[in-house]
Amino acid sequence: MEKKILIIEDEEAIQKILSEPLTFAGYKVTVVSDGLEGINKFHEQDFHLVLLDIMLPKIDGYTLCEMIRQESQIPIILLTALDTEEAQIKGFDKLADDYITKPFSIKLVLKRVEALLRRTSSDVLSDTIRYKEITLSETERKVTVSGNEVALTRLEFEILLLFLKNRGRVFTRDDLLNLVWGYEFVGDEKGVNFHIMNLRKKLNVDYIETVRGVGYRIAQEN
Repeated sequence: MEKKILIIEDEEAIQKILSEPLTFAGYKVTVVSDGLEGINKFHEQDFHLVLLDIMLPKIDGYTLCEMIRQESQIPIILLTALDTEEAQIKGFDKLADDYITKPFSIKLVLKRVEALLRRTSSDVLSDTIRYKEITLSETERKVTVSGNEVALTRLEFEILLLFLKNRGRVFTRDDLLNLVWGYEFVGDEKGVNFHIMNLRKKLNVDYIETVRGVGYRIAQEN
């Protein structure tokens, strides 16, 4: 089935840089230029992924991401010139799945789109996993802590699932990039740190351990 991508970006040059390679790669691409048009178009069609600029007219990207996430778990990639740690953390707090700063490599964008869509279409279903106060339902893509549901991004869910299925194993940042992100990562490893930090914050239980100089793990239950 042809995958449909919604690009919400106000710069015409960036629209062209994104839409032409994605179309050539076989995706059906819809482009809009402001946040209001973006949410209207999102409601008109069924899309598989959203590429979303932050600095948009009428409705900014952060707000739009929040609006979309209230009604859909569609993969969202933020594209922005805002490259500060605070801006990226805010994007992940709004439940975006990925964050790419401008200027960007279109090859990297294509790989990240491909990886997100591959995970979305090939999720493997299994039984519920329980660990202390945490209950994870892979079939329902749902996580609760002490009975309270916790809203996670796709990447946060996949990271937690990986830890829970491999309790006691230490995963390096490279391991997580290869096993969760699913593409060759270009740049530093801040994205991994952001997702681990946000996951810990949302779970509000201190089970994800940092193994200094190595990586992260969830310990075996005693």
